[in-house]
Amino acid sequence: LTAFTTKYWDTENWAEQIGYYRFLENENVTRSELVRSLSDHCAQQVEGRHILALSDTSEINLQSHAGRLKAEGLGVVGNNRDVGFFIHPTLALDAESGFPLGLSNVKIWTRAPERPSKAERKYKTLPIEKKESYKWIASAERSHRCFDVGGAKLVTHIGDREADIYEEWATVPDQLNHVLVRVRTDRCLLESTETLYSQLKLQPCAGTYSMLVTADHRIGRTERIALMSVRFTQVQIQRPANLTNQDYPPSISLYALEVQEINPPEGQVAVHWRLMTTHEISNLEQALQVLQWYRWRWRIEQLFATLKLAGLDLEATQLESISAIQRLTILALSVAVRTLQMVEGRDHVDLPATIAFSPDQQECLTQIEPTLEGQTSKQQNPHPKTSLPWAIWIVARLGGWSGFRSQTPPGMPTLVNGLRRFESIFEGWKLGQIRLVYTR
Repeated sequence: LTAFTTKYWDTENWAEQIGYYRFLENENVTRSELVRSLSDHCAQQVEGRHILALSDTSEINLQSHAGRLKAEGLGVVGNNRDVGFFIHPTLALDAESGFPLGLSNVKIWTRAPERPSKAERKYKTLPIEKKESYKWIASAERSHRCFDVGGAKLVTHIGDREADIYEEWATVPDQLNHVLVRVRTDRCLLESTETLYSQLKLQPCAGTYSMLVTADHRIGRTERIALMSVRFTQVQIQRPANLTNQDYPPSISLYALEVQEINPPEGQVAVHWRLMTTHEISNLEQALQVLQWYRWRWRIEQLFATLKLAGLDLEATQLESISAIQRLTILALSVAVRTLQMVEGRDHVDLPATIAFSPDQQECLTQIEPTLEGQTSKQQNPHPKTSLPWAIWIVARLGGWSGFRSQTPPGMPTLVNGLRRFESIFEGWKLGQIRLVYTR
């Protein structure tokens, strides 16, 4: 998939481009088969690991192409005006290092341009299977095959506020699967006059830690080192009243965690998170571990950035069919994951190149390497052969990076360009490996 997609973006040959268009327009190339390929590759990386399964939703906005898109399959995105569709991938990370291992599942859907309002649909009384929020449960269920076949030791499904739904707490957790989400609502607790928020507020501060807060001009947030207080407690959340007709338990035992910035700078809103999880939290060390797992949720935001303007610029595609663009999106996600692996794996000499490169690709990299090295030791590839940083060094050099250790490490644009060049070289290298046999 990666080879096809990188060549699709890189080719300047019109005949090749037409060939790629025909492939993407081919109805025999199904989305489920493409997703299965991604899942199979991910399964090869998870054996014996505790996996963080990060799920989130992003929209593919195609409004700038609305005039030439075919009508079939057209839907609207979040503003209910622009045309496009939604994607909900599940990115697997190693829980020890936060390193991205692959995609266990990808869900794609369109939202009808005209549909009844939530009130007209009696949305609150609908079963979860008929709501878009079912995507959180479906992504966990459809990832089971990947993690079971791959032999994962443990899986923690992580989501943002939108994933805080009682139905997920009631159905996803088991001996292999845990859940960790950011709290969205102040829930009622079983047989208590306190609510979730007030119960957390009553807890003593278990300790503090320092956290780097990154700047965000959109909300006027400045970069700073924040001192954070930590509180946690075990709670019994009560089943919501609107679920009385559903087969869910009357309450669920979870652990709640609250971190809040102490004395934020004047004019700055204090950082304040509330999380809930099925993982036990009985001391500060466990609380900080859960916090670290949730902070790695940012990786999936990086995945979306790579997919869009910062990397592959998917929304600029010239394809006219929604179904073809959806197939291309799955292919592009495979490249986005590989790029993210290279960005994150530059210094992980303990990681093998097989995470992102096949044995044949590594052989090709071995033959390319001498042409990219200089005469001095500073211009040599410093990483152990067949390690992931070794392969990244070569790809980065193909992307225009000088290779000097004093230079800023290669970033996403450099690695994307290098990967495109490498895939073109690799295709030619494969042709050179074909032995011609003369027969009379």
